[in-house]
Amino acid sequence: MKALIIGCGIGGPATAMALREVGIEAEIHEAYERGADTVGSFLNIASNGLAALRTLGAHTKVLSPAIPTPRMVMWSGSGKRLGEVANGLRLDDGTVSHTILRSDLYRAVRDEAARRGIPISYGRRLVSYDDRGDQVTARFADGTEATGDLLIACDGMHSRTREILDPRAVRPRYCGLYSFGGIVEDSGLTSEPGVYNMVFGRRAFFGYTVAESGATWWFANLPRRLGDVPDDWKAVLVEAFEHDANASADLIRRGDPGPGLPVHDLPPVSVWHRGRVLLTGDAAHATSPSSGQGASLAVEDAIVLARCLRESGDHSEAFERFEAERRPRVERVVAYSRTISNSKAAGPVARVFRDLMLPVFLQRSASQESLAWMYRYEPSL
Repeated sequence: MKALIIGCGIGGPATAMALREVGIEAEIHEAYERGADTVGSFLNIASNGLAALRTLGAHTKVLSPAIPTPRMVMWSGSGKRLGEVANGLRLDDGTVSHTILRSDLYRAVRDEAARRGIPISYGRRLVSYDDRGDQVTARFADGTEATGDLLIACDGMHSRTREILDPRAVRPRYCGLYSFGGIVEDSGLTSEPGVYNMVFGRRAFFGYTVAESGATWWFANLPRRLGDVPDDWKAVLVEAFEHDANASADLIRRGDPGPGLPVHDLPPVSVWHRGRVLLTGDAAHATSPSSGQGASLAVEDAIVLARCLRESGDHSEAFERFEAERRPRVERVVAYSRTISNSKAAGPVARVFRDLMLPVFLQRSASQESLAWMYRYEPSL
């Protein structure tokens, strides 16, 4: 059996490696002309995502350039400590959640897939596919074609595969926030090692962690109407944070926040598969970054899919089992993440209520055990 993997982000290489583990040949077709070695800011790879990578034997190279961040401390814009919550659970071997440059995570999984002999073709933007019942042929914008037994979509939130599979499929929905991020070397800030400081500011949300090197990794979420793009994002961000009781405005002044990226997620996607074609990762269930679970869910998908294909009599049964196992979990994560995003975009009255109630919420609903459903998940092959 051969699988055509559409997309070489995080999920594509992970899926190809997982399929290889169960004896299914895989080849990756990436739309862009070259790899994403310099694309993106940084992200959270939670303990459940690292557990999934460990199942593939691909976690070691991910850990080396990353920063351990097992805890989150919440603050108000006035400097009041609101509470603390675990950022994942400690694994049996002591591994905790890490923060990593997206480019480093991408290189780690892509290079490991290539090392294992998985072919990766660039400049292969999917235009259409033909599912003939016994095989499926993918057609690309450069005029080339590829034929296999399965077509697995790992092509992200704006998936072309999803559009072809179901032209009536839901579209990504805006979460009300623009996202920014940066790293300031020798910032002079101090913070307890392993802590992500999350600040619910007066006008926007700010998060940062300080690495052992002294560099501060920061991100910001700014509530804004979609399409309302100023001439100077930096000035807008500084104005949004300058009255908060923390160093957020100064960190932004010292760096380059870059262009703001609108934050989206996906409402429940009704059709995950048809015939020999299956959606996975962000193509099926994109979550906002607020839960820190996007990459982790994609790697989990890879392992569950490989196991379902190994255990099932045919691909139709495998796809049904995959969806039945994954849909409840991923849609719960998407909903949870959207709740967090909504709290970041709160208006003046809602902000007061949020800051009053957040300590209670953290005690009752965001403890380590209450979030175990999300973090204590280790799919096996």
